[in-house]
Amino acid sequence: MHNPAMYIIAIGWLYVTLLIAVNERSVFLGIISFVFYGLLPCGILLWMSASKVRRQRRAYREMLAQKETPEKPE
Repeated sequence: MHNPAMYIIAIGWLYVTLLIAVNERSVFLGIISFVFYGLLPCGILLWMSASKVRRQRRAYREMLAQKETPEKPE
Protein backbone atom coordinates (compact mmCIF):
# COMPACT_ATOMS: atom_id res chain seq x y z
CA MET A 1 0.00 0.00 0.00
CA HIS A 2 1.25 3.46 -0.81
CA ASN A 3 1.88 5.98 1.92
CA PRO A 4 -0.62 8.87 1.52
CA ALA A 5 1.72 11.26 3.33
CA MET A 6 4.23 10.83 0.50
CA TYR A 7 1.69 12.19 -1.98
CA ILE A 8 0.88 15.16 0.26
CA ILE A 9 4.58 16.00 0.48
CA ALA A 10 4.98 15.66 -3.30
CA ILE A 11 1.98 17.92 -3.95
CA GLY A 12 3.37 20.50 -1.52
CA TRP A 13 6.79 20.38 -3.17
CA LEU A 14 5.24 20.80 -6.62
CA TYR A 15 3.24 23.78 -5.33
CA VAL A 16 6.38 25.45 -3.97
CA THR A 17 8.32 24.86 -7.18
CA LEU A 18 5.39 26.18 -9.20
CA LEU A 19 5.49 29.40 -7.17
CA ILE A 20 9.24 29.62 -7.76
CA ALA A 21 8.73 29.03 -11.48
CA VAL A 22 6.12 31.78 -11.71
CA ASN A 23 8.61 34.26 -10.25
CA GLU A 24 11.32 33.56 -12.84
CA ARG A 25 12.37 36.26 -15.30
CA SER A 26 11.00 34.52 -18.40
CA VAL A 27 8.54 31.80 -19.28
CA PHE A 28 11.35 29.57 -20.54
CA LEU A 29 13.28 29.83 -17.27
CA GLY A 30 10.07 29.18 -15.35
CA ILE A 31 9.38 25.99 -17.28
CA ILE A 32 12.97 24.81 -16.92
CA SER A 33 13.03 25.49 -13.17
CA PHE A 34 9.67 23.74 -12.66
CA VAL A 35 10.79 20.68 -14.59
CA PHE A 36 14.23 20.37 -12.99
CA TYR A 37 13.30 21.45 -9.44
CA GLY A 38 9.79 20.00 -9.31
CA LEU A 39 8.69 17.36 -11.77
CA LEU A 40 11.94 15.45 -12.19
CA PRO A 41 12.80 15.05 -8.47
CA CYS A 42 9.19 14.20 -7.54
CA GLY A 43 8.94 11.68 -10.35
CA ILE A 44 12.15 9.96 -9.30
CA LEU A 45 11.13 9.98 -5.63
CA LEU A 46 7.68 8.51 -6.29
CA TRP A 47 9.08 5.93 -8.71
CA MET A 48 11.67 4.80 -6.18
CA SER A 49 9.16 4.66 -3.35
CA ALA A 50 6.80 2.49 -5.43
CA SER A 51 9.48 -0.06 -6.36
CA LYS A 52 8.60 -2.31 -3.42
CA VAL A 53 4.93 -2.36 -4.45
CA ARG A 54 5.85 -3.16 -8.06
CA ARG A 55 8.11 -6.00 -6.91
CA GLN A 56 5.35 -7.46 -4.70
CA ARG A 57 2.79 -7.28 -7.52
CA ARG A 58 5.17 -9.02 -9.92
CA ALA A 59 5.81 -11.82 -7.41
CA TYR A 60 2.07 -12.22 -6.84
CA ARG A 61 1.39 -12.44 -10.59
CA GLU A 62 4.15 -15.03 -10.99
CA MET A 63 2.71 -17.05 -8.12
CA LEU A 64 -0.74 -17.00 -9.73
CA ALA A 65 0.72 -18.03 -13.08
CA GLN A 66 2.49 -20.99 -11.48
CA LYS A 67 -0.74 -22.12 -9.80
CA GLU A 68 -2.71 -21.92 -13.05
CA THR A 69 -0.26 -23.89 -15.17
CA PRO A 70 0.09 -27.44 -13.83
CA GLU A 71 3.53 -28.98 -14.05
CA LYS A 72 3.92 -31.76 -16.63
CA PRO A 73 5.03 -35.11 -15.22
CA GLU A 74 8.08 -36.53 -16.94
